[in-house]
Amino acid sequence: MTAVSTAVDAVCQGDERGLAEYLTLLAAEQSPGWTQAVSREIAGFLRVSVTAAWRHGWQPAELVRHAGRELGDAHADLAADMVADEMRGYAPAMVDDHWAMQVSALGAEVWWGSDAEFLSARSGEPLRVAIELLHLLQHVPVLERLCPLPGAARAGGWAAGSDADERILGKIRALLAKAESTEFPDEAEALSARAQELMARHSIDHALLAAQSGSKDGPAARRLPVDNPYESPRATLLHAVAQANRCRSVWQKAIGMSTVVGFPSDLDAVELLYTSLLVQADAAMLREGAKKDAYGRSRTRAFRQSFLVAYAYRIGVRLSQATVHAEQEAAAAASGKDLVPVLKERHESVDHAVDEMFGDGLVYDRGSRATDEEGWASGLAAADMAALHNREQVSA
Repeated sequence: MTAVSTAVDAVCQGDERGLAEYLTLLAAEQSPGWTQAVSREIAGFLRVSVTAAWRHGWQPAELVRHAGRELGDAHADLAADMVADEMRGYAPAMVDDHWAMQVSALGAEVWWGSDAEFLSARSGEPLRVAIELLHLLQHVPVLERLCPLPGAARAGGWAAGSDADERILGKIRALLAKAESTEFPDEAEALSARAQELMARHSIDHALLAAQSGSKDGPAARRLPVDNPYESPRATLLHAVAQANRCRSVWQKAIGMSTVVGFPSDLDAVELLYTSLLVQADAAMLREGAKKDAYGRSRTRAFRQSFLVAYAYRIGVRLSQATVHAEQEAAAAASGKDLVPVLKERHESVDHAVDEMFGDGLVYDRGSRATDEEGWASGLAAADMAALHNREQVSA
């Protein structure tokens, strides 16, 4: 049906008048069964486009988020529905656990009957939303493939960690949740410090165990959202957290995500800690309220940008100190085992994985600058309140 393709082309060209004409054409009953045929055609195009996005490296949660970020909630809802619909074509045993978890978390389901009812079962402007989403899906950039495709993987392909890993991660989540919810800075500081210490020790234990067993497991990668506003300092904060946990992050600004490369246990630490620190930073930043200059003009944006830049800088320093301290303690308790070559080998493996994944396309950015003196000072103070150096012994 050329009218569907032409409507998509109108979106591509920014031709609002032409798009409106083709939407009217598609919505009008041109002949018996026309509306059902349009519905089947669009559903089929969307399904094929979702499958193509998988081949281009996109994962379910990322694709739905991208639709919402670029177009809006209605488009994200439709994208989630199409993900659920497309997944019906795969046997559960051939879908990777990580992939299946994302689909489940979307909470979408195929609630319409046949493709002929696909559009009529929706409210709002289903034709426009579907055409705009179809255009977006057909123009998504190619990403690095981080997870086995559905149909080409076995359930459990991303094997979950051991029971011990899950217990430790549970403790870390609980500590960070308390740090985010408490109204007392000293308590938040102590809780975050305990969580960081536990993560660092857990990572070192993994490295030693892998070296002793001769494990050949290599680095993996995970994409994390980096949202506006103030996306650059948020990406800088993620970089600081990743670096302190023996990972590397690559910010992909165009899609609002950073790819973090590292060993699985370290990736877990990065995701948990970054999410918690971001919650704490945002809460501290918002408590500062709006800011005005001497002439009554708003300088809130400059203040908050500077706040987050300073926060990321100071957190990076303190995390690095905490990592060094944890390594020193581990080395003292390692009974003659030399940690240096073990950690060096893992660091080199991560660097090699980044080079393999991004090659010559990697571009280094200087990041955001702080332009508000009060914002910078407040950001440093907030980071100090989230201090992460070790202050007490942690038992696993």
